[in-house]
Amino acid sequence: MPRFIIHHVTKYTYPEPVRDSANQIMLYPIKDELQEVQNQRLTITGEPPVEIFKDYYGNESGSFMNITPHKELRIDSTIAVITKPRIFPADTVPIEEQWSHLLQIKNIVPFIDFVKQENFLALPEVKKIADAGFYQSVSVFVAVQQLNKYVYANFSYIKGITSVETTLDEVWKLKAGVCQDFAHMLLVMLRLLNVPARYVSGYVCPHDNNLRGEGATHAWVEAYIPFYGWIGMDPTNNCIVNDLHVRLAIGRNFSDCSPVKGTYKGTAKQSLEVGVSVSHEDGVISREVAAVLTPQAIKVSLTEGGGDDNSYRRYMQMIQQQQQQ
Repeated sequence: MPRFIIHHVTKYTYPEPVRDSANQIMLYPIKDELQEVQNQRLTITGEPPVEIFKDYYGNESGSFMNITPHKELRIDSTIAVITKPRIFPADTVPIEEQWSHLLQIKNIVPFIDFVKQENFLALPEVKKIADAGFYQSVSVFVAVQQLNKYVYANFSYIKGITSVETTLDEVWKLKAGVCQDFAHMLLVMLRLLNVPARYVSGYVCPHDNNLRGEGATHAWVEAYIPFYGWIGMDPTNNCIVNDLHVRLAIGRNFSDCSPVKGTYKGTAKQSLEVGVSVSHEDGVISREVAAVLTPQAIKVSLTEGGGDDNSYRRYMQMIQQQQQQ
């Protein structure tokens, strides 16, 4: 059972003081039989009280306000978490019974939320691919793995090629993106086959393995396997999620799981830096904690009067930048 210490820093800076900053954070790891959170230290500029609540999907979220003028907002989270190995599906139930079960549950809560399809014009094209090699000819577990591999093999991992305005159809044409694009594409494919699928935000904690997604929050998918339950699939790394992934939140898509989002009163000029460092129980550190906020960390500067004066778009771009690795 590996133990990780994860240091996650989000830092906003402003050239002029801003005020009435209202924020929501989803930085509290899921606690269940596969994930034990030993402790968490959370520090926020101004030390505002944080109100913790459970959202519709059971995620632990926090909300806070910083009403005093400030030129910097730093949200600093350090967690110690133990992950436990998962027993994979035995996959012994007859194939027809598995697919029939998915049809029986698709209109039942909570599955109904996770089979609802995103707006995607290329659905018929994608459906042909799914029907040709996956649907009902193999078990659900095998089909999920094959689609996971399909996304990994047919989409290129390229940072910066997509943005907040990039649609699923554009990702499909580009055949490229980052972890959240890979996850969204796999969600579409699984839901086409009536497999309930949910978006997962968290961290990937490679040790000897060379996994994409280190240094920021990561994204993958959990698919529902009949007579077994939810299992994670990481299309960015073509692997079944086990004890090297730490889950923060689940939802229908990225918008349900954003680690930090909020608003404030003041100048539209702002800068965002995000960094994640993982320390392993044997002392190996993926990146020095002291260097979390460096030029290697995600950084985006959004200013007035440039090529983009749409404040909502700028805000969404900053949110997306938290999950661009």
